[in-house]
Amino acid sequence: MELSDIRPIVEFYHSKLSQVSLDFKRYLCSRINWDSSVIGIMGERGVGKTTILLQRIKEKYANPDDTFYISLDHYWFGTHELQDLIKFMYKRGITEFYIDEVHKYKGWSTILKNLVDELQDLRIVYTGSSLLEIDNAKVDMSRRQTIYTLRGMSFREYLEYEGILKINPLAFEELLTDHVAVSMEFVSKTKILVAFDNYLHTGVYPFYKAAGKDFLVRLKEVVDTVMESDLPAAEKITYDTIEKCKKLLMIIAENVPMQPNTDKLAASLGTTRDTLLKLLYKLDKAEILDLLTVELKSYKKLVNPGKIYLGNTNLMYALSPGIELGTLRETFFIDQCASVGTVQMPSKGDFIVNEKYLFEVGGEGKTFDQIAGIPDSYLAIDGIETGYGARIPLWMFGLLY
Repeated sequence: MELSDIRPIVEFYHSKLSQVSLDFKRYLCSRINWDSSVIGIMGERGVGKTTILLQRIKEKYANPDDTFYISLDHYWFGTHELQDLIKFMYKRGITEFYIDEVHKYKGWSTILKNLVDELQDLRIVYTGSSLLEIDNAKVDMSRRQTIYTLRGMSFREYLEYEGILKINPLAFEELLTDHVAVSMEFVSKTKILVAFDNYLHTGVYPFYKAAGKDFLVRLKEVVDTVMESDLPAAEKITYDTIEKCKKLLMIIAENVPMQPNTDKLAASLGTTRDTLLKLLYKLDKAEILDLLTVELKSYKKLVNPGKIYLGNTNLMYALSPGIELGTLRETFFIDQCASVGTVQMPSKGDFIVNEKYLFEVGGEGKTFDQIAGIPDSYLAIDGIETGYGARIPLWMFGLLY
């Protein structure tokens, strides 16, 4: 390998880096222990994983050629090997590599493990699809590797990204006890409910700014790419399975929140109940769906979901033929709370969070009738700027991360 051989990916790296701004950074940037030898950043497509890598390079290196960024979906890797490139650059003094889209490269975890074992001062930060079975990679690099998950933007992040307000994240219990004082501090500064409506429509994925009016079309294309490209790259599935996933998603998008009869749904897809559950949990892992279960959700024990929602409100606008306001509210609540805890389906009420706090979600007319007398019960109310007691504005659940 010669320096001239790597020119295409060097130019690609420089081009990507030149387009990155440090003006806004995702919540995860401050949580990553950058001293780890190997760092994995997982997340769904479009949430900003690549940007985190490039921002880190821009912050840390005055000379960008003191490190190297690699995107494994680049055509260059059709005729070149990852390990050869890293060894070539390592011999020229590069010890830290930022590797994007690892799920696109067959045998990536074994390759990285062998490189880390062989090159003692090698440091790697990589990104991959949320579909990846990272548990397998942990076996290879368990002592050196730290895994993080990047979710879509919270409402709090959206407010900062838009230059509207800068708010520190709230701990869940802090939100329950201090929501009145916190909300009063901010609602006088902006029309918070207008911003909230905009967020529900287009604010979860940072690329909405670049996409403009084409955002929802672009988002649907992202979902198609996840199913047609990321899913088969991360899982051993057939073309027929991909088509079943697409059909399943279409059925769910038209009927959210779906309370599935798994036998009937499997029959409509021409598959078995077990295969259906595997498909549902794959789409949940890809964060295209949110499966609400009675017991704690586990990817190792695939239980029947009680209800099925789309993964976030932007996906509703992109995929659902009609938007039902109650479902929109509930989808937002699940998405934000699941980012910081567990959300389950209770016997009474809408949701139970962290196996303790019971919630009903609704509009201004929502009462405690359905959960009256139950300890640790709350209302998450849409359409209000500030609340009182156990009535908490719905938008405030977007301040958790």
